Amino acid sequence: MSFSKIHLLFVGSLLILLCSAFAAQVSHDGRAITIDGQRKLIISGSIHYPRSTVQMWPDLIKKAKEGGLNAIETYVFWNAHEPLRRQYDFSGNHDLIRFLKTIEDQGLYAILRIGPYVCAEWNYGGFPVWLHNVPDIEMRTANSVFMNEMQNFTSLIVDMVKKESLFASQGGPIILAQIENEYGNVISSYGDAGKAYLNWCASMAESLDVGVPWIMCQESDAPEPMLNTCNGYYCDQFTPDNPNTPKIWTENWTGWFKNWGGLDPHRTAEDVAFAVARFYQNGGAVQNYYMYHGGTNFGRTAGGPYITTTYDYDAPLNEYGSPNQPKYGHLTQLHNILMSMEKTLTYGNITNTDYGNSLYGTVYTLDNTSSCFFGNANETSDATVNYQGVDYNVPAWSVSILPDCKTEVYNTAKLNTQTNLMVKKSNEAEDEPASLKWSWRPEINLEQATVQGKGQVSTNMIVDQKVANDVSDYLWYMTSVKLDKDDPIWTDDMSIRVNATGHILHVYINGEYLGSQWATYGVTNYVFEKKVKLNPGMNQITLLSATIGFQNYGPKFDVVQAGISGPVEIIGRKGDETIIKDLSSHKWSYKVGLHGLDNKIYSSDGKFTAPWNTEDLPINRMLTWYKTTFKAPLGEDPIALDMQGLGKGVAWVNGNSIGRYWPSYMAEDDGCSTDVCDYRGSYYSSKCDTNCGQPTQRWYHVPRSFINDDVNELVLFEEFGGNPTLVNFQTIRVGTACGIAYENKEMELSCQGRPISAIKFASFGDVQGACGSYENGSCTGRNDALSIVQNACVGKESCTVTGSESIFGAANCADGISKKLIVEARC
Repeated sequence: MSFSKIHLLFVGSLLILLCSAFAAQVSHDGRAITIDGQRKLIISGSIHYPRSTVQMWPDLIKKAKEGGLNAIETYVFWNAHEPLRRQYDFSGNHDLIRFLKTIEDQGLYAILRIGPYVCAEWNYGGFPVWLHNVPDIEMRTANSVFMNEMQNFTSLIVDMVKKESLFASQGGPIILAQIENEYGNVISSYGDAGKAYLNWCASMAESLDVGVPWIMCQESDAPEPMLNTCNGYYCDQFTPDNPNTPKIWTENWTGWFKNWGGLDPHRTAEDVAFAVARFYQNGGAVQNYYMYHGGTNFGRTAGGPYITTTYDYDAPLNEYGSPNQPKYGHLTQLHNILMSMEKTLTYGNITNTDYGNSLYGTVYTLDNTSSCFFGNANETSDATVNYQGVDYNVPAWSVSILPDCKTEVYNTAKLNTQTNLMVKKSNEAEDEPASLKWSWRPEINLEQATVQGKGQVSTNMIVDQKVANDVSDYLWYMTSVKLDKDDPIWTDDMSIRVNATGHILHVYINGEYLGSQWATYGVTNYVFEKKVKLNPGMNQITLLSATIGFQNYGPKFDVVQAGISGPVEIIGRKGDETIIKDLSSHKWSYKVGLHGLDNKIYSSDGKFTAPWNTEDLPINRMLTWYKTTFKAPLGEDPIALDMQGLGKGVAWVNGNSIGRYWPSYMAEDDGCSTDVCDYRGSYYSSKCDTNCGQPTQRWYHVPRSFINDDVNELVLFEEFGGNPTLVNFQTIRVGTACGIAYENKEMELSCQGRPISAIKFASFGDVQGACGSYENGSCTGRNDALSIVQNACVGKESCTVTGSESIFGAANCADGISKKLIVEARC
């Protein structure tokens, strides 16, 4: 028997005391988060566990750690864990405890943003929709019904985490917890009740006794002892309410989310690094990237409405979990330098100098050592700082860091890391799409709904689609209207008018499809009106509403209507006379969902076993199911499903939903520029957009964990009508790697596990252009850069070359030109 087992058996009561001695004491002051008496600089990144698969977590968190982070931040998604009241789900991708333990296994801290309102472009802001249907409830205000439900869920999460000893006070990784989220943005809409609710949130959170500080982001009036924090693109000028609390940036937006019809947002690595460096220059203590890995809105989790399946967010780790270069590498270098200065930044004395023209310097001094930041916030003009007799050039919109106040080791505008251009490769396991053999079947309850009008419940009113508790995107609204030829409204010029809420509407009259309509992102209502031919006698009116994610943000977002808001009217016109028959108070019958969804025909354990049709494959047919089998793409590269040719619907791979698809929704056709994105100047969400005039989203992430080694099944529900014969699977890898190093810096080049096959371009000097289109500028090193780099790199998975005149020869560049080594490699 080992000594440790003897200790456990015979000194149990002492063991409890010993364990508690290892618990971290987490506190804070005006300079930093203090853990066990040590002031810590926290560099964190948001990774939301449901937006990736459980199999991806270890690799994502490992890459985050290798990227220089020491903490992972995540929201807790109430609707994922309590989809129906008091029915909980913490399995699979919803296994919060496993996610936190994976963080702990990597030796990182965790920031737990319980909320439980999260926003996050997530369906209904993370609230379960059943909340909306609880009698007498008002959300996010001083309402006892809501507060009881919120406390129940928050306490549940805290108790689970405590049981596993995951708070730092118990020896676990969680150093901060959050209650509520961005309430300061909307509190004015709730009046005095909002302030009372905020105070209650603070009191309730404190009563849970987690042993770590609580934060409230974007809440300038946070009740003590809550710590208020900042969200945004830049938080260097943020000042906490209480000067004795640390400066915390809970969301540094690394890009922006994407909506159907919107463009691809891009925020440069230089600008993100500039924002981070300025934040720590100005006394920042905790900074978190939102997102560090964005991931995928699997299933029906995307909010909005109109948020896409992809939630890539232009994050340092892309949707597929691969480094987004140069952002990942450029920030990694920054993190490593900041961490090397941690003690000086958290304990040192601070001296600030304003040099004018948006140029300023900050010196941190501790024990006869100093670290310097020189920041230039001018958007156009480079500047020179003379410090202790030495001139330092600081480019416009950049920060230079000198850990010893003598040598510049990092400047946010100077990339010394590679840029990757990703390529997609066809599935080498089979010849797709030709090899995919499709079968199909119609959505069989269509006639029952459109002609017979049979539903599950009936009422004499038009209901908000949230009454269905979000169990499906689809809700049928059905009614009938009897018209005689002597009815005052009867005419040859009749139309139907439907007021809807911005989601999708399909209209059927007497079983015949009449038309569809939907709005655009940010529009919450529209009017559908179309001429209609009605019959004397009874007429069946059937409206199919399809939601695209419930509202997730804004004051009282929870009561924003979804589905058909009404009124629904028949309009007759006789000359200049218009007669309206309002059907809103008629008897309406409702049916939730679709037959195929109800019977899970997309899954091997589905209830419906009728054969699929293999002949006469229809295309451009609404409300149709398609199925095929495919071979697993070879290798380990991430997989993307090409949905070109389809309309809108939902896709499943081996029963796993990869989310809503909508490749027929084209992105805006203007707002893009062919110029290289200028990092200088404040970023905004439409700066540097791309993808004009293309499908908003053509490619859909299929995690490797969804794929079997042998035969796999793809099932599509096509709502609008499309052509499945163009669908195919491809893999994503680095195709081109472009290395860059300023003079006397090392250029590191990697093909991420593959050998470098060729060097297309190499030059040392004044190189112009961007990755994929470089050319020599006004000066170039005398030696043959191409052959030097070829000898050093070709055939290797990675290589390192110093950009210096001793290797590449004198470049004889004019004064003021920064010499760089630029290499473009094929992988």
